[in-house]
Amino acid sequence: MTFGVMLAVLGAAFLHALWNAMIKVGTSKIGAMVVLSVMEVPIGLAVVATRPLPAPEVWPWVMAAGCTHFAYKFFLTYAYEQGDLSRVYPIARGAAPMIVAIVGALFLADAMRAAEYAGITVLGLGIGLMARGVFADGESRRLLPFALGSAAATASYTLIDGLGARVSGDAVAYVGWIFVVDGLLFAAGMVALRGRVVLAGGWRGWALGGVASAASYGAYAISVWAMTVAPIALVAALRETSILFAVLIGWLVFGERMTPGKALAAALIVLGVALTRL
Repeated sequence: MTFGVMLAVLGAAFLHALWNAMIKVGTSKIGAMVVLSVMEVPIGLAVVATRPLPAPEVWPWVMAAGCTHFAYKFFLTYAYEQGDLSRVYPIARGAAPMIVAIVGALFLADAMRAAEYAGITVLGLGIGLMARGVFADGESRRLLPFALGSAAATASYTLIDGLGARVSGDAVAYVGWIFVVDGLLFAAGMVALRGRVVLAGGWRGWALGGVASAASYGAYAISVWAMTVAPIALVAALRETSILFAVLIGWLVFGERMTPGKALAAALIVLGVALTRL
């Protein structure tokens, strides 16, 4: 991985933490995520307007990515309804590579190195410590299943994105079409489940959703592009530095409680991710 690609992926990690923070700002997290999803559609259409249509073999990857992104947003949004950014984000992002490694070892006959076993152990300790803080600090326990559900969806779309972008050969167009499909699916699904009230965010909510959507596109597009020019595992490991960015934003911007246990848990999660990916 070149230095320029490394900086780009670090920038993508910050943008990912940033748009998650913007979702957390809203009084209705579901409404904020719906607004973000609606705003994704014109962004995606603007991107694909200048690109050729994907080949037929690319569309199954686009649809699969759209469905897994729907699940990711659904679980993540409900997790943010229950807990802090600095608590939910590390669990949701950190558990994903652990799930990938375990599934690969158990069901895909992947050969695991000593570093990967060490990474899973460290990740498990970090996530366990972060989850323990939910009970110790009297936070809502309902955030845990939603955060872990988000992690499972993240594990799925990470693999789909990396492979789909390579099949496409055009990472920019691939991401653009995913934004269109994902935005339509999530917005329509949430309106069907919760009614049009989820769209009533006011001008401030729509403006914030537009900025968050742009940050989301930037984070996603950079990561997918990086996977086409650098090893997927390296890109996936480096972008998990977003965990540290999210913890810092939650602490310094939102004034969320920062305990030594939470700080140690976040550090262990980042270290564990690095060990499983590298």
